[in-house]
Amino acid sequence: MRKIINAPEKFVDEVLEGLLLAHPDALTIAPGSARALVAVAPTRPGQVAIATGGGSGHLPLFLGYVGNGLAHGAAVGNVFSSPSADDMLAVTRAIDAGGGVLYLYGNYGGDVFNFDDAAARAEADGIRVTTVLGTDDILSAPHEVHSTRRGVAGLALAFKTAGAAARRGLSLDDVAHVAQRTIDNTRTMGVGLAPTILPEAGAATFELEPGEMEIGIGIHGEPGQYRGPIESADTIADRFVNTLLEEVRGRRVAVLVNGLGATPLEELYVLYRRVARQLEERGISIAQRYIGEYATSLEMAGASVSLCALDPELESLLDDPADAALFAAWGRAPQTSRVDARPGIDGRPRAGGGGGGAHQKPASTTTASEQQSGREFAALIATAMRQWASCGDELRALDSVLGDGDLGITVVRGSSAVIEALSSSRDDWHPSAVIAAAARAFGAANPSTFAALASLGCSALADAIRENPHDWAHAAEAALLAVQQRGGAQVGDKTMIDPWAAVVTALHNHPDITFSGLVEVAQEATDGTADLRSARGRAAWTGERSMGQRDPGSVALTRLLESLRDAEASAKQPRSAATD
Repeated sequence: MRKIINAPEKFVDEVLEGLLLAHPDALTIAPGSARALVAVAPTRPGQVAIATGGGSGHLPLFLGYVGNGLAHGAAVGNVFSSPSADDMLAVTRAIDAGGGVLYLYGNYGGDVFNFDDAAARAEADGIRVTTVLGTDDILSAPHEVHSTRRGVAGLALAFKTAGAAARRGLSLDDVAHVAQRTIDNTRTMGVGLAPTILPEAGAATFELEPGEMEIGIGIHGEPGQYRGPIESADTIADRFVNTLLEEVRGRRVAVLVNGLGATPLEELYVLYRRVARQLEERGISIAQRYIGEYATSLEMAGASVSLCALDPELESLLDDPADAALFAAWGRAPQTSRVDARPGIDGRPRAGGGGGGAHQKPASTTTASEQQSGREFAALIATAMRQWASCGDELRALDSVLGDGDLGITVVRGSSAVIEALSSSRDDWHPSAVIAAAARAFGAANPSTFAALASLGCSALADAIRENPHDWAHAAEAALLAVQQRGGAQVGDKTMIDPWAAVVTALHNHPDITFSGLVEVAQEATDGTADLRSARGRAAWTGERSMGQRDPGSVALTRLLESLRDAEASAKQPRSAATD
C-alpha cells in the first residue's frame, strides 16, 4: 500500500480536519457530530435545505457539493461505508430552516437504512423530510428494475439542479421533483482499469490482470458486466454512448466525463472528444459539459460518462450560479456569475471522532436470572469478538469478489467497539442489556448495510430475551423477522438470512442443540449459498458472476457462531486448565 496517510484508522477524521482547516469560510461542523459538515452560509428562513452523505473515499462526492446553490450539508462515513443515522440527523437539524429537508444520496443499502432512520427521527422533531435516491448506473441492474440501480457520478447533476431549485425558493415537493426528474433523465456507465485500496485493509478491493479492463464497475469496486482486454479510448466511448442512448431520450443533453481517482485529466478529454463527436453525428446537442473528477473511488484508475436529457427547466437550473469549496475546483463549467460566501462561524473541527452511541450503557438493567452474571456474560461476548475480528482478512477477500470489500473492516471495527462498550459492564446487567449494548456499539462503529442489519437483529434479540430469557429459539426468530422486514431478503436470496433461518429452524426442532450443532447447521447453509445467484444488496449487481461464490455475510454469521462456540467452551474450562 502506497498512501500518504498516518494511522489508517484515523484517515477519515484527518481528511475532514484538513478540509475544515483549508476551507473555514465554506465548511463547518454541525453541532453534535464530528462527521456532520454543513455550509457556513446559513440556509435562508423558509428555504428548502438539501442534505446528502455517504462513505468517504469519493471526493468531491459528497462534501464537495456543500455550498451555495448546491447541498447545505453532508454526513460522512468511513471509507465506502454509510454515515450513521446520528450524523445524518445532526446535519438535518443544523440545516433545517423551516422549509423542509431533501435527502439526496446514492442508492446503497447501508445509506438507505441509516438515512431512513434519521428521517424518522427528524420527522418526530417536526422536520419534514423527503428522499430522492441516485440510480444512474445503467449497468448495475436491468431497466425493468431500474430503481435498484446504484447512484454514481450522475448525482452531481442532481445536486446542481435541486440546489438551484431550492435557492430559487421552490417548495420541498417541487425541489424533490426536480431532483427526481434529473435522476430519471440521467444514465452513467463506467470502466475500471486498476483497483482501489482501502486504507484499513491495505489491499486491493479487486484484481485485474495487466492489460484488462472492467466495464460497468461500481465506485466501490463492485464487479461490472464485462471484463476483457483494454480497448482504445474511442472504442470505450462508443460503448458508452451506444449503451447510454438506449435509455437517454432527448435532443439536448448535459455530458459529464468523470475520473475515478487515478485517471489523468488528459485522458478524460480524449474520451470527451469521442463522446461529443458521437452525439453530434446523432443530431444531439450538448448544452453543458463537465470534465473532471466528480465522484471518485480513492485511487481507482478508470472513468465514467454520464448523459442527462434536458428539458428547458433543467437546463436553466444547470445554468444557475453555484459555489462550493470543492465544486469550483473540479472542472465545473463556467457560470455567468459567482456567489460570494457570506461570513460565518468558526469552521475549525471539534475534538472527538465520528459516530454516536458506541459507548452508551443500557438505559436500565435487570438482575439476571441465569447463572452467569452480567459481567461474565459480557466477558464471554468480548472473547468471541476478539476471535471474530481475526476473520477480517477472510471476510474482506470474500466481499471484494461480490461487494466492495468493507465487510472485514466492519467486523474488525465493530468487534473492537463492542469490546470497549462492554468493558464497563456490571454483575446486575441482564443478558438482554449486554446484547443491546453490543448491538448499539456494533451498528455505530462502521455503519454499513451488514452493520445496520446485524445491529437491528441483535436489538430485536435483546428485546425478546428480556421478555423470555429462556426461549432462544423464539428470540432468534424475532431477530430474523426484524432483519427480513427491514432488509427485504428472503431465504434463497443469498444473504445471511440463509444460515440465520437454518439456525432458527434448528433451535425450534432441537431445543437441546449445542453451539457446535448450530455451527454445523449454519456452515451447511452458508456453503449452499455458493449455488445461488445473489438477489439482494451490491452482490445482486454482479448477476451470474455471483454463482460459485459463498455469500460473505453468511460466512460472517457462521464465523460469529464459531467464535461464540469457542468462547463458551473456553469459559467452561476449569480455571487451572485454562491457565495451562
